[in-house]
Amino acid sequence: MKINTSPLRRPNNRLLTRIATLAAALIIAGNKPAVAQHMMGMATSERSVMNSMYLNPSGISGSHEKIVVGLFSMQLYADNSLGTISKLFDINKPLEGNSTGLSFSNSGNKTFNLVAPAFEMRGPSLMVGFNDKLKQSFAITTRIRAMNQLNNFDQSLYNTITDPDYVSDGNYRFNTSKFNWTAHIWNEIGFSYAATVLNKGNSVLKVGFTARYLGGIGYLALKGTNVDVSITAGSDTFRASNSDLQYASNVLSSNSAINKGLDAGGLLEKFFGSKAGSGYGGDIGLTYLYRLDDNADKKTAVKDNYLFKVGLSVTDIGAITYKKEQNYNINVAGNGYVTGRDMITKLQSYQEFRAYAVQQGFTADTGSVDTKIQLPTTLVLAVDYRLHNRLFVNATYIGNMVNRQAFGNSYYGQLTVTPRFESKIFSFGVPVTYSMLANDIKVGFGMRVSGFYFGSDDMLAIVSDNQHGFGFYFGGYVPIFRKNDK
Repeated sequence: MKINTSPLRRPNNRLLTRIATLAAALIIAGNKPAVAQHMMGMATSERSVMNSMYLNPSGISGSHEKIVVGLFSMQLYADNSLGTISKLFDINKPLEGNSTGLSFSNSGNKTFNLVAPAFEMRGPSLMVGFNDKLKQSFAITTRIRAMNQLNNFDQSLYNTITDPDYVSDGNYRFNTSKFNWTAHIWNEIGFSYAATVLNKGNSVLKVGFTARYLGGIGYLALKGTNVDVSITAGSDTFRASNSDLQYASNVLSSNSAINKGLDAGGLLEKFFGSKAGSGYGGDIGLTYLYRLDDNADKKTAVKDNYLFKVGLSVTDIGAITYKKEQNYNINVAGNGYVTGRDMITKLQSYQEFRAYAVQQGFTADTGSVDTKIQLPTTLVLAVDYRLHNRLFVNATYIGNMVNRQAFGNSYYGQLTVTPRFESKIFSFGVPVTYSMLANDIKVGFGMRVSGFYFGSDDMLAIVSDNQHGFGFYFGGYVPIFRKNDK
């Protein structure tokens, strides 16, 4: 990847590179299925219940499908507020050697947020719905997730610690505070239940929940309450004063956890093998549906004859605790000199980072303690309205509910409007999203033919030079519809 040399230098973070390489390898090799963060083109559909349940688990009650067997699904996603990427595909752009021609342009933001990459891999899943009075439904799901995130990072500090060739062309003094870098890989096994608790007249009310067992595979986190930074022109060294940093990881050295685990075979082994961390989590939600005909649902289990529906849910509740026996923490304080080149290598290892901090003049309070890594908990509010027959429009708001300064990952707010057409065999949606991470507009699409689907929440980078991210997904499942479903 070719990066503009001014004003942003070439990033060379080894952990990010390993995660990105893993994601690309999984895509190319077609190994264990993976899926997306939200998949808005499919997740708001009435005919893709195994995707919509991740936004609101109550939706599986009274679904069109009696049985759904999940086969595979995959997504890779990236977004940032630091700068924009060039067109992913440009036939007029000359390629140089092995370069893809992809370039990145800095927007000049002093502080920025970055998620790159984020991906999920969902394993086999099963949903079964019953035609009883409560229209009860049960589901079992599996998935592996990974998220690498920089929150509220100072651009000058980022350039210094991610580019071994970076040399400042001026004197800079700045204060950076409340920043967080968390890279985390974990897996989940979930059990979902939903039921219709009100079915009277035009009103239907569904409730549901998902309970998950969480298995931590590997993480690396760095957060700072305060650092005063001085950078001298012509130098790759900066002085950090009044430092208050905390580093935590289950990576003892550069040859353990994340380094060994970041390959397809390693991830599969970690999924079925013993875990470095564990915890519990889940989702909870409810859906209110206003039917057009209060008699339409008396003889049939389901019928998509509603005028509108409103959903409210909280997703990704919970955290993973890494026990002190396999976990390492360092609190760094004081003043010292640090080079960008050293930070690149020393952050990858607990042992190296500790020794380096002390050598550079900082105090390092170290020890093995339990560390909790939070999930990216969100509030989801959705309204779905029938425009005409099989034409619908959906508006969904997703907001963050966790402390971004704690160890763990978090989502950034978004508002998505998705017009869509859907029938039993075919669905097509066009999500238009305002992203509160990049403060830009993203346009995607989602298409389903029977149980197979593909799409993107953010595809404008294919044709535009002014996009902050990109993403794509595809997957498949086997639906067994109810006999009276039309």
